Amino acid sequence: MEEHRSEFSLVKMCKVLQVSRSGYYKWRIKKPSEQALRKKAVMDRIQYHFHDHEKRYGSPKITHLLHQEGHPIAERTVSVYMREMKLRSVVSRKFRVRTTDSDHDHPIEPNHLNQQFNVSQPNTVWVTDITYIPCREGRLYLASVMDLCTREIVGWRLDNHMETSLVLGALQDAYKAKRPKKGLIHHSDRGTQYTSHEYRKELKKYQMLSSMSRKGNCYDNACIESWHSVLKKELIYCNARFKTKKQAYQALFQYIEFYYNRKRIHGALGYLSPVRFAAQFNRKSAS
Repeated sequence: MEEHRSEFSLVKMCKVLQVSRSGYYKWRIKKPSEQALRKKAVMDRIQYHFHDHEKRYGSPKITHLLHQEGHPIAERTVSVYMREMKLRSVVSRKFRVRTTDSDHDHPIEPNHLNQQFNVSQPNTVWVTDITYIPCREGRLYLASVMDLCTREIVGWRLDNHMETSLVLGALQDAYKAKRPKKGLIHHSDRGTQYTSHEYRKELKKYQMLSSMSRKGNCYDNACIESWHSVLKKELIYCNARFKTKKQAYQALFQYIEFYYNRKRIHGALGYLSPVRFAAQFNRKSAS
């Protein structure tokens, strides 16, 4: 009734809806309960966090952010409120382009990592892989290097091919940024890019220990596969296909460098971003 007072007379609306005028005025002056005010305050913050993270967060992460703000609320309640407001986080679609060519006679390294994904120190284990990025102007491929301890993307390259120079550039960027000590484990699949003479020469130069997944076993490189899945879920699939390569690069740069590495919280990192999690180790070494 309140929303339609400018369209219809109050007398007519009360008659049609069988509501007394006194009851309507009593409702207008009635103050909301403390419970209703608390619910509205929480729902406002849920709306804020949902849109601040561009519809990428579901109830678990939003619940953690609410706890940080002092709202003692259960994840199930947050989920209920999100359904009431029709807020649904982005979901991925199944889509895969094959980027690994393991049918070659290049040397294959042992699987030194052996699915030991819990790493206690940064710059001791890096995992890397290539994924396809759809673009209307032409195909693009992203090579990523992840620190397995901090989950930070320490190096990446985007180009219209998936030749050795693509992954080599990502590795060189990662090394330049982090300067890891001798003995870092570098894990990849058996693709020709990673088994090439040029790439193995660079690993030897950096004094890294090469580790490779077993043939046909995607679980051996699950963390970087998961990262590419997150990237596509949160950036690629929820937007229209990139029109130009320049647009794709700018979107990926913004997502990786400013959102994923610095802002996006991870449950596995104690709900910190990769950069904030890595900063803890810098403080320990300084003290």
